[in-house]
Amino acid sequence: MKKISVLGSTGSIGTQTLDVVSKYRDQFQIEGLAAGSNVDLLIQQCKEFKPKKISVATKELAERIRPFLPEGTQLFFGREGLIEVAAGTDADIVVTAVVGSMGLPSTLAAIEAGKTIGLANKETLVTAGHLVTALAQAKGVDLIPIDSEHSAIFQCLNGERRQDVEFITITASGGSFRDLNREQLKNVTVEDALKHPNWSMGAKITIDSATMVNKGLEVIEAHWLFGLPYEQIQVLLHPESIIHSFVQYRDSSIIAQLGNPDMRVPIQYALTYPERWPSPSPTLSLAEAGKLQFREMDFERFPCLRLAYECGKMGGTATTVFNAANEMAVARFLRKEISFLQIEAIIEKVLNEHKNTPEPALELIEESDKLARELAARL
Repeated sequence: MKKISVLGSTGSIGTQTLDVVSKYRDQFQIEGLAAGSNVDLLIQQCKEFKPKKISVATKELAERIRPFLPEGTQLFFGREGLIEVAAGTDADIVVTAVVGSMGLPSTLAAIEAGKTIGLANKETLVTAGHLVTALAQAKGVDLIPIDSEHSAIFQCLNGERRQDVEFITITASGGSFRDLNREQLKNVTVEDALKHPNWSMGAKITIDSATMVNKGLEVIEAHWLFGLPYEQIQVLLHPESIIHSFVQYRDSSIIAQLGNPDMRVPIQYALTYPERWPSPSPTLSLAEAGKLQFREMDFERFPCLRLAYECGKMGGTATTVFNAANEMAVARFLRKEISFLQIEAIIEKVLNEHKNTPEPALELIEESDKLARELAARL
């Protein structure tokens, strides 16, 4: 039986992870759950899966949830609680699905404890890829991607020699506004942005899909996951989200991974790797899909993707600042403090103010993150 801890259990990836687990109760055991403020859902999850340890965002939330926990479940809170659920259980694999850079310390702690990482928190590699990958290599820990695009590439690389790769291509749906021009983006609303045409995701990642920040984060993550230079990482607009990504080899062969847009498929693959089990997702019918469309990526239409490539090539604290500025700008947009196009403007202004430092230690990464958020909050 494989033992699992889930960080971000009440979010989109977390709930779908538990949906997969619920279909294989005799194969999986939930050791730990960590959530933010959705305590009502966490209580339901605790009653159903009876984890040994759980964590919530604050002490106040912990006191609120305490009377409703199953007997024997230990309760923690805050950053330390997240780390406890990540590294302090008997879990074989830790699914890191918390939103944003707050997932970094707990992921590092899980790696230090020798846990396999089911990585759904791309910000971890974006902000500190050099630290995470070096520690994983030193500890002999596998980083198994859960993002549909990285899972696709991971699968397409199976059994192949890395030196035979010509390039990888990450596909992008284009998000809620893929068919709008720059002029039309001036008056879009939060409600418009949250209507993703293909995927059911959390609010933050749905906004990131519309700005193409999400794809930029995936490019940086792919650089660290697969050890490829940015010149070998491409992005292609693919509205149907059927081809999740593909790899072209130097003999001109292309290997792609296809499927319906259902996150339970890459989640289950990460949990069962290297095996493949029957999936709850409906089987893809190419005949019903009819045709697949592709468009070259327009960096003028999606400047955040251009910024991501520039930061990735710079390395150092640049990617940390890119991510932090975006997180703050998206939060402000969701609160209706700024317009949609001001997200990218704020990111670029914060980056212009930043002095990059190569190969930063964790303390400098956290300091750069903090300063970027403060500036993005003021602009």
